[in-house]
Amino acid sequence: MTSPQSPLRLFSRGSWSEARRVAAILRTETAGGALLIVAAGVGLLWANTPWSGAYETLRNFQVGPESLHLRLPLEAWAADGLLAVFFLVVGLELKREFVAGDLRDPRRAALPVVAAVGGMIGPALIFLAFNLGNGDAVSGWAIPTATDIAFALAVLAVVSSHLPTALRTFLLTLAVVDDLLAVTVIAIFYTDELQLPYLGLAAIPLAAFAVAVQRGIRSVWILVPLALCTWWLVHQSGVHATVAGVLLGFTVPVLSAPGGDDGRSPAHRGLAEQFEHRLRPISAGVAVPVFAFLAAGVTIGGLSGLMESLADRVTLGIAVGLVCGKAFGILATTYLTATLTRAELDDDLRWIDVGGVALLGGIGFTVSLLMGELAFTGDPSREDHVRIGVLIGTLAAALSAAVVLRLRNRVYRRIAEADVRDDDNDGVPDVYQQHP
Repeated sequence: MTSPQSPLRLFSRGSWSEARRVAAILRTETAGGALLIVAAGVGLLWANTPWSGAYETLRNFQVGPESLHLRLPLEAWAADGLLAVFFLVVGLELKREFVAGDLRDPRRAALPVVAAVGGMIGPALIFLAFNLGNGDAVSGWAIPTATDIAFALAVLAVVSSHLPTALRTFLLTLAVVDDLLAVTVIAIFYTDELQLPYLGLAAIPLAAFAVAVQRGIRSVWILVPLALCTWWLVHQSGVHATVAGVLLGFTVPVLSAPGGDDGRSPAHRGLAEQFEHRLRPISAGVAVPVFAFLAAGVTIGGLSGLMESLADRVTLGIAVGLVCGKAFGILATTYLTATLTRAELDDDLRWIDVGGVALLGGIGFTVSLLMGELAFTGDPSREDHVRIGVLIGTLAAALSAAVVLRLRNRVYRRIAEADVRDDDNDGVPDVYQQHP
């Protein structure tokens, strides 16, 4: 007679099974994107209720060791700490695309990189056009230039089910390059004091982390301390700490060890894929939603506050820059580069798809708000107008992109579901000829 299993063991097995099921759900972009949008909505609503004081108290509550200069508000921990986990996952995924994915072809990788540059120039010019002669307002020229990669990917995940994978890769590359350029702008134009010694010291644990992962070391007792040390040194240098996440992700090898079985079993998959598999539920289920909840709490101040903000050229420059400047800059530079050089658009994409991504690039939140605080430090009224401009521009860009991409999603769904024929033998499915 077999002895009955203990309730504790049954509970442990059940809990582990549930945890794995939740992790599997969070690895789907639709679930993670929906969770992010809900969290941002809750933060925005709470900040505009009579209980907004409690929200501000929570957001400004400081924790962390003072001895390490890490006594920070929860909002800063979310932006600098939790988002570093998200950017680590982004770095892992982006490296896989450059090494073994669609972006390994330089002619295709060039377009999203150039698009990121154009997507910063366009909004900056529009903001300056609105604010020339408006005193020191021109110092905020960089506010509408940044794309919020977390929100942009979330919107894409929610509205798409049949869009080509190449579209997400294009957006991911564009947004990462955009953020790296934005961090460079902050370091050059908005950093009062860049601590180069800390930045130089960060190379030591980063190099040690790179050597460890290149040798196949997976021990969290080795990798996590090295990663945290790298993050802390980058944070102390004055550079946005999320850069540490991207750099750490880029060091992880993509390809499996020689003699593997095509990477199908977990033992032979590249470390980048293994790390991404483990970290994505943490990123999608904890890091990004918590950040969204704490960052989205923009106090509008009712109708009167909204109208007062819209009368400020700073607000208009930011909103129009995010919606129109981003879209025009991304689409124009991408088209010109593809036309005048040997760079190529992915075969699975059409220019209207790129237009949808260009609109999606106007979702600016994290870095835009950070730049606003740095550009107008000590001017609370203008900081409020910056937040409202970022909010209006972000919502307008997200809605516009959602409309375009949902229409394109219907087309690709019909292509996938239809009995595709090519009666004229021209190599192009007839259903696509009907819906270009």
